[in-house]
Amino acid sequence: MSLRSPQRGALPRLTEVDAFSRTMAHGWEPMNTPLAMVPGAAQAAARHRQILSDALGANDAVVFAGEAPIRNDDCFYAFRPNSTFAWLTGCALEFAVIVLKARPGGHDATLFATPPARPDERDFFASPAHGELWVGPSPGLAEVGQATGLAVRPLSDLDQAIGGLGSALFGGGLPPDLAARRSQLLEEASSTARMIKDEWEIGQLREAIAATVRGFEAVAAALPDAIAIPRGERWLQATFDRTARTLGNGPGYASIVGSGAHAPILHWVRCDGQIDPHAPLLLDMGVEAQSLYTADVTRTIPPSGTFSPAARQVHDLVEAAHRAGLAAATVGADYLGFHFAAMEVIAQGLKDWGVLEVSVDEALSPGGQQHRRYIVCGIGHHLGLDVHDCSRAERRRYEEAALAPGMVFTVEPGLYFHANDLTVPPELRGIGVRIEDDLLILPDGGAEVLSADLPIDASGLEDWTGSLLRAPR
Repeated sequence: MSLRSPQRGALPRLTEVDAFSRTMAHGWEPMNTPLAMVPGAAQAAARHRQILSDALGANDAVVFAGEAPIRNDDCFYAFRPNSTFAWLTGCALEFAVIVLKARPGGHDATLFATPPARPDERDFFASPAHGELWVGPSPGLAEVGQATGLAVRPLSDLDQAIGGLGSALFGGGLPPDLAARRSQLLEEASSTARMIKDEWEIGQLREAIAATVRGFEAVAAALPDAIAIPRGERWLQATFDRTARTLGNGPGYASIVGSGAHAPILHWVRCDGQIDPHAPLLLDMGVEAQSLYTADVTRTIPPSGTFSPAARQVHDLVEAAHRAGLAAATVGADYLGFHFAAMEVIAQGLKDWGVLEVSVDEALSPGGQQHRRYIVCGIGHHLGLDVHDCSRAERRRYEEAALAPGMVFTVEPGLYFHANDLTVPPELRGIGVRIEDDLLILPDGGAEVLSADLPIDASGLEDWTGSLLRAPR
């Protein structure tokens, strides 16, 4: 038997080989793939559409889900839909658009989605974005409609539908060619509508926060391994992110793990440093649930199980500011009330230490703010589908509004003494402490700390960390 000579020349382009296309087009068993939806998401989305419809009046709206950005060639970053799209549909479809067409008394909603490329289409094997051979079995339009309760049409019909709307408001994850048509009115209306969470949304946030607590526990338990390796911060970051991907959709934002001199760096997501067992470790992390609602929690813990005297001094002041902020979170109070309450404590504490050179009154005045050298960031924000939720709302409806039942937001004061800051005593340099909790304003006027399963006082954190360090592995 003789062997054939190997084929020479360029590799054939399979999309141009008719025989291959015919081979791929048959012999596949049909698959019915439902659209995965979190229980209650479709019903919640229907309520959300009605809320936005009331705000839009006679305006039509077009909201894009967006698409995964390209990393290189046919490699994509993970897809996460635009939050307004997710709020209106309850699903995480890529290459999809929801259109709200005004009619007397409300809006008619239609979802435009991309049908999967199945074996009878060339894109089945040719498209890494749509082809089921590449991305796996995907729901068809009928399954999407069944799961969402929406009328569904192919995305190819979108241009015709938009053409019949006249002057529509555009928003969401707009493609580049439509970016100039983004509507500030729609962005503001959707952000404002999302400020009051319904019971389903609050339930999703509770799930995200409970998973986040488990992530913190996993990180504390992994401290011995992290201390023993050169880039222990990254080991802990990966530990939390793995937990988030297991218990939810993933981390709700880039997890912050800052040891020692990295702790005062507000957005230390590089996480490429060692874990100093004798320095405070700042952990700012949150799990995003499958529904895409995210937690946002920060604790500063002692990797050895015990805070140094200087670290405890800083932590105690931040804790006092945190408790003042929590106490100010009540129905009807100004949204910024918790900010001012916490800042008063911080400014007074810095004055007592001799760090603040001006009077407390001067520092707290709008023309002063000298204490903000050590806390330049804000100390709270709305929380929901985005870690900084409702950020497109008008200032009068956000910072200048009163707290109302159903609002969920964070309170997160801190002190950040950078290692090269010569205005603080040497023993305080390189110490960063933040405490962040997630709060829900209740109808009875008070607030529930949704993240209360994690201690906030220094002794409680020492006990909590120590118990996890001693736990069997």
